[in-house]
Amino acid sequence: MDQVEQVLNSPMGWRRERGEPSLMDVFRTVKLTPSSSMFRRALAFIGPGYLVSVGYMDPGNWATSIAGGAQFGYTLLFVALLSNIMAIILQSLCARLAIGSGRDLAQACRDAFPRQVSFVLWLFAEVAIIATDIAEVVGTAIGLNLLFGIPLEIGVVITAFDVVLILGLQKLGFRWMEAFIISLLAVIFLCFFFQIAMADPDWNGVIRGLAPTVDIVRNPKMLYLALGIIGATVMPHNLYLHSGIVQTRDYGDSLPEKREALRFATWDSTVALMFALLVNASILILAAATFYKTGRTNVAELGDAHAMLAPLLGSLLAPKLFAISLLCCGLNSTVTATLAGQIVMEGFLNIRLPAWARRLATRMVAIVPAVAVTIYYGSTGTGILLILSQVVLAFQLPFAIVPLVMFTRDRAKMGNLVSPGWLTAIAAVIAAVIIALNMKLLWDLGVG
Repeated sequence: MDQVEQVLNSPMGWRRERGEPSLMDVFRTVKLTPSSSMFRRALAFIGPGYLVSVGYMDPGNWATSIAGGAQFGYTLLFVALLSNIMAIILQSLCARLAIGSGRDLAQACRDAFPRQVSFVLWLFAEVAIIATDIAEVVGTAIGLNLLFGIPLEIGVVITAFDVVLILGLQKLGFRWMEAFIISLLAVIFLCFFFQIAMADPDWNGVIRGLAPTVDIVRNPKMLYLALGIIGATVMPHNLYLHSGIVQTRDYGDSLPEKREALRFATWDSTVALMFALLVNASILILAAATFYKTGRTNVAELGDAHAMLAPLLGSLLAPKLFAISLLCCGLNSTVTATLAGQIVMEGFLNIRLPAWARRLATRMVAIVPAVAVTIYYGSTGTGILLILSQVVLAFQLPFAIVPLVMFTRDRAKMGNLVSPGWLTAIAAVIAAVIIALNMKLLWDLGVG
């Protein structure tokens, strides 16, 4: 029996042996003390979920939520809720894969599939990260423009220098990076709390918006925005990100330690994503309570939304809070996209690049279309680009979700931490729903 057959028939069921972990400089650096209380051990796991939650409220999410709230009022709140439930389940599978197999999703694809298949999946993952980065570039540039009057074209170029922020945080340590992210998330939440209080939404309409309606599928425009919200919420790069950064915790190698780590990691991501839902829903509620209520249903640009908030809410503070929270979202997304890009490249290709080189390479690819659109269309094209980037993410989702479900249901790969049947069934339904929505949208676009 040759070496390949031995690997194929190995107890763990992987085609290739596990290689060096991604993010090696922070791998298992957050120490846990077994003798400490359960509360302190659980506290040590708080962090990765909030880094993941950043992707659920990035600038691209703002564009889709504002457009959805302005055009259809509170109706698409159900989509925000549904996509958040999908996210909670899928992120729990990411933690399970990482802790059960010792691999992030990119490494698992490399070790489980033939090289040709793995290479194609890597290309799709890179496309998703570039789409994410475009949204961050445009969103950060708009935030700089709204707060400081910096032209969009210059703001887009300035975003290339955020690599300095990444390097500074990485030198301080991974827990400092998590603290930075959580601090900015707190600022975002407070900004929207005050804006919602000023807008005084129709809370009965909010409750009705959380109920499902067939209009979402029947109306192609509503479906387009709904799919954009799903793409902006259940983001492909978040699946790679979570499965990588969970392994920054030094949780041990015994089965009881792994079970406890999985429980704490799931709590962390679930609580963080519920917090993200509050922010995500607040954006849509704010748009519905201001723009839809006053008949301004064509608002899709972040700049237009910012300009209209002052006269509609009767306060000059509202647009400033809007701009501050947008800039915080852009900065947060910068950090998490860098980590996800590193995990994807190292996991799929086993190529180790310095963080600054990886960041600059990804950011340069994103800057080119962003600059082209802002120069050619001006500020009017940024909303279209943001929403389109989120729909692109939705089309990439199945290529990350399907392998994730396949791996976590395979006992040969996961051992005793294999997903229970009910969890696999729910995850499979989520994958099927997303694929069906994609096909429906393609049909609607194809027939005009």
